[in-house]
Amino acid sequence: MRLNIRCNFDFKEEELPVLCRFAANHLARDLSDFTAYSPRYHAHYLADLESRIEVVKELVRPDSETVEQQVITERMYQMLDNLIFPINYLEGYLKLAANQVPISPADFGLVQLRKSVRQRDVESVLLLLQIVDGNIKKYKNDLMTKGLSAALIARFTVISKLLDEDMDKKFALVSQRYANVQKNRGLLKDLYDQLTEICSVGKILYRSTNASKLKDYILSRMICQVRRIGKEVEETQSVAV
Repeated sequence: MRLNIRCNFDFKEEELPVLCRFAANHLARDLSDFTAYSPRYHAHYLADLESRIEVVKELVRPDSETVEQQVITERMYQMLDNLIFPINYLEGYLKLAANQVPISPADFGLVQLRKSVRQRDVESVLLLLQIVDGNIKKYKNDLMTKGLSAALIARFTVISKLLDEDMDKKFALVSQRYANVQKNRGLLKDLYDQLTEICSVGKILYRSTNASKLKDYILSRMICQVRRIGKEVEETQSVAV
């Protein structure tokens, strides 16, 4: 979700407080140099920056929403896992009814459905469940003679309904956050302006004196660091799941 506010940056709103936290850490380390450059930069300035960061962090990624999103996601993943058993059973019945049902497991939608379940691709799963449901209805009688039960059919229907409801809940949470951000876009702009000011002064201080510290105040480099760390966290979480 990108910001629709009048300021010159092009990164996700969730990245702003993280970038500012990087800048605050560098400023704290180099505060004596900043203070020597201008009395504007002192301990109270740093404390004010840290307070602004916390306000914007809660605005763009509320802790309450994060917890609720995690609960919903874990519940959805559990429902995806619960699909493997009925997929395998239905595929078995389809093979038993091969003479009466002229359709392969792939064309029935089961192969791609199993793949999407394992990839945790909920949107794809919901679309494929519609295809599977249509084929179940079409070939229901022949499949039931091979052992397909009403209870197994219901598992597909119920899981599809619950996944769809949880997707709506996740969307509602994001929509509420987006609305809150739009109402408080001035806070984000002010914090961004403070970030660019710190980076600008840092480059003035260290451009010809300290190449190592200079890198810490190059915004494009900070953005790359934030995204690299974010990617590593996502990969770690994916492995854990």
